[in-house]
Amino acid sequence: MRDGGRIAAAIEILDTLQTRHQPVKDAVRDWGKAHRFAGSGDRAWIGGLVLDALRHKLSVSHAMQDDSARALALGTAGRVWGMRADELDEIFDGDEHAPEKLSEAEREGLVRDISDAPMFVRGDFPEWLEESLVRAFGDAAAEEGRLLSSRAPVDLRVNEVKTNFERAFKEVSSKIKAVSESSLTRLGLRIPLRDPRAKSASADSIPAYGKGWVEVQDLGSQVAALAAAPKEGMNILDYCAGAGGKTLALSALLNNTGQVHAWDLDWRRLRAIWPRLKRAGTRNVQVHDGKENEVLEPFVDAMDVVFCDAPCTGTGTWRRRPDAKWRLKSTALERRMSEQDTVLNKAQRYVKPGGRLVYVTCSVLPEENGDRVQAFLDTGAAFKPVSALEVIQSSGGLAADATETLKACETDHGALQLSPGRTDTDGFYICVLEREG
Repeated sequence: MRDGGRIAAAIEILDTLQTRHQPVKDAVRDWGKAHRFAGSGDRAWIGGLVLDALRHKLSVSHAMQDDSARALALGTAGRVWGMRADELDEIFDGDEHAPEKLSEAEREGLVRDISDAPMFVRGDFPEWLEESLVRAFGDAAAEEGRLLSSRAPVDLRVNEVKTNFERAFKEVSSKIKAVSESSLTRLGLRIPLRDPRAKSASADSIPAYGKGWVEVQDLGSQVAALAAAPKEGMNILDYCAGAGGKTLALSALLNNTGQVHAWDLDWRRLRAIWPRLKRAGTRNVQVHDGKENEVLEPFVDAMDVVFCDAPCTGTGTWRRRPDAKWRLKSTALERRMSEQDTVLNKAQRYVKPGGRLVYVTCSVLPEENGDRVQAFLDTGAAFKPVSALEVIQSSGGLAADATETLKACETDHGALQLSPGRTDTDGFYICVLEREG
């Protein structure tokens, strides 16, 4: 396909999303099935434009003074991808599958200054969340929103159960150009951002991944796992284990000693954990998929660490799931807050005296983070906050210069709020609570 036809396809998909309200991945997939002539490179190019249009939907439509699918696609190609109006007209010229050439209004939209636009427009986030993001980031709220609307790099965690860092780095760098060591975690690798118009192999297709030497895991998630600061032989309950990303990290930190008990309220989320455990060479993980009051009862007052990656709105992952932020409603936030209160109140039962409860969300909203911790403490629970940074430092898993970066992330209760602007990671909240007695 020529680029003009690709832009036309993106317009078609964006129009479908505006009328049918289906997940973006489904819309892109359905378009590909209906247009078999489009190759994998075409689909990657088209999908990249659609995703970037959703990431920057408010700012682009504001600049274009039009929120139609055509305006979003053209505005994203120009304002985000840097394609000039004359370049777009040249691409469209002589291509029967391309959109019509730009109007004068559209040409003006590609270069319109929106620096005086409202904060939520400049930050590309829903207007009703502005107060929350200002609480979280103050004057930097618009910039953090803008960065949450950017594309995310791919991060890997080296699995020391199977190899060492140097060997894994050499193997990965032989397959992927410009891979770099993490500035946050000792075992982290970063694959740089790719051109959204180019096809590239997925990280899970490289040999090091297949051998279990590396696992795909955002650096913020890697830092969160370090908050467990496990010592060999400990017993850890991963209370909201899901697909097992942090379970694998916790297991490796224990060096296959002790026990990590992985449990989730929704057993279907655990299905992805089994092949990951096998590939990683994990021998100290037990997966529990039964009813909580039956399978977890033996763990009451027995766990050295209970790790709660609580269900949340996922605002910290908008870089990877740009359509999710436009579907988020206040009722969903309220529901998540209630679930988080329940998770904390139930999970505390399993922490032994002197043990730790680690509360984590992939959210940047104070309502889900510090507010929930304060509400938990207000119940009279026998827990006290401790410095998350100090605990993470004690794990030995940080990179050499990470401490100064993380100090700038400290907030109430000794917690850390990671974000794209502060740590160049997804948005993660990390709070460590120690049981008294």
